[in-house]
Amino acid sequence: MTYLLWDVDGTLVRNGKDAGNLYHSAVELAAERTIADKLPNMHGKTDGQIITETLAAHGLDPELHESARHHLDELSRLRHAAGNHRVLCPGVLPALEATAALGFTNALLTGNGLVRSRYKLLGAGLSADLFDWEHSYFGNITPIRSDLTLAAARDLGTSAIIIGDTPNDGRAADAANLGFIAVATGAYTADELRQTSATLVIDDLESGLTALLGALQRD
Repeated sequence: MTYLLWDVDGTLVRNGKDAGNLYHSAVELAAERTIADKLPNMHGKTDGQIITETLAAHGLDPELHESARHHLDELSRLRHAAGNHRVLCPGVLPALEATAALGFTNALLTGNGLVRSRYKLLGAGLSADLFDWEHSYFGNITPIRSDLTLAAARDLGTSAIIIGDTPNDGRAADAANLGFIAVATGAYTADELRQTSATLVIDDLESGLTALLGALQRD
């Protein structure tokens, strides 16, 4: 069985324009005080890494990490309940259906935590049943994305394939000797993604579906 391990932000759903506000608010709630608006570049990073870097940037106790994670989950729930939802990237549902029809198992390998991932996907209109959550990997704790890919390779074998939208996805795939397919629906252009180890770079899952299915069947 071959697993396709999909990133969430920029790959399955469009990046949120104000996503950084949740990290900022989660750290403020954990610290029980206001902090300056000083967040790290977030693209391709795990939630765990963003929280770690935000705490360090403000000289806050690293032990606040767990509390900030819990607040981040709760803020995500409240945002979802208020109707603030993400939008699917082009061609996502047909791509998931087509790959499943070919016998691939769709799962997640994302910098988000499980709770945030679910709310983002459900809010964008995707059924949770499209994914194997038991064999998915979430980055809300670890600050190192390759920890996720190494765990995936250990559990699933090196036939698993990473599908993502950032060079960090590619570097994490390389660290675990996993294949990488890049989709340019996030913050990086197709040309920038061609500088990675990606065996295939497509503009989006709609125009690139035939190429994606062809590459997967060849592999």
